[in-house]
Amino acid sequence: MNSKERMFNSLQGKEVDRVPVLSVNQTATYEQMEALQVFWPDANNQGEKMAALAFGAASVLGFDAVRAPFCQTIEAEALGCVNKDGGAKGLPSTNVHPYKIGEPPVMPDDFLQRARVPELIKAIKLLKEQAGDDVFVIGGVIGPFSIAASLIGVTDLLKNSFRKPHLIQPYLEVGEKAGTLLALELIKAGADAICIEDMMASMDMISPKIYREVVAPWEKKQIEQINSVPVIIHICGKLDEIIDDIAVLGVDGISVEPKVNAPEAAAKLKKYGRPIALIGGVDAVTTLYAGNIDTVKAEVSTAIKNGYDMIAPGCSIPPATTTASLRAMVEEAAAAAK
Repeated sequence: MNSKERMFNSLQGKEVDRVPVLSVNQTATYEQMEALQVFWPDANNQGEKMAALAFGAASVLGFDAVRAPFCQTIEAEALGCVNKDGGAKGLPSTNVHPYKIGEPPVMPDDFLQRARVPELIKAIKLLKEQAGDDVFVIGGVIGPFSIAASLIGVTDLLKNSFRKPHLIQPYLEVGEKAGTLLALELIKAGADAICIEDMMASMDMISPKIYREVVAPWEKKQIEQINSVPVIIHICGKLDEIIDDIAVLGVDGISVEPKVNAPEAAAKLKKYGRPIALIGGVDAVTTLYAGNIDTVKAEVSTAIKNGYDMIAPGCSIPPATTTASLRAMVEEAAAAAK
């Protein structure tokens, strides 16, 4: 069974020869950059180099899936946000928000031609060519609530989501439209699945009530439009109280941090009569970046026993993480299947 078959089977609830290993979030590391001689910031800005570095998740790390982009600012930049360049060691981040609460946001007619959107589309096409029938390709988009945060700033988004949620609806609408339009284009370009990162919807930021009433309706609208391929959603934080709310959005996989009670989450997901993969199990910082190979393997072993369907870092991979630590996830997944 090759990586692509393993991924599809797992997402469909079918038998696999071993648990798939991947990262649904950013995958680039400095060691991969050196091995492939492809570096940031070029790999954040140029489609060819983005694809070349992204494929390192398979060719260098041995993961079952590759994904692009690395940053979380593609849509925001195309919608008028100004980014701070991350340079050779970091990722771009939004530092100028184009709107104040009450100002009507604009969804550009030429959104797919703006900023780095064409480069991401090109990268997915190139990844698909390189992956062929062997490796699974994930196109990454940002969720509506998180794009809204880029448009008006985190403080105004969170304050009004609690006090006056009607005021943030226009920004959520534009965020949904942008992410959906991009996702559909990435599917056309060859993405086998879409991962929606809606990191601002974390329970560290908002309450379950705000998630259900303000955030989830827009995520659901988006997922219903892009479900011609499997859809994975990633939300940071302790999601135990909203696992059921996420499941009913129609997703095929939920990526979580290890702070989530995995056995309970896995049991909840089995109630829905269709496969919903629980993805994660390994702490990206304390285990992969700051731990050692033994701690990585121990955490993978525990994650498999606790019901994770796919092994992944619980969040974006810190770029200083070693190749040996990341490959240890694959090694332990293979060993557990014997």
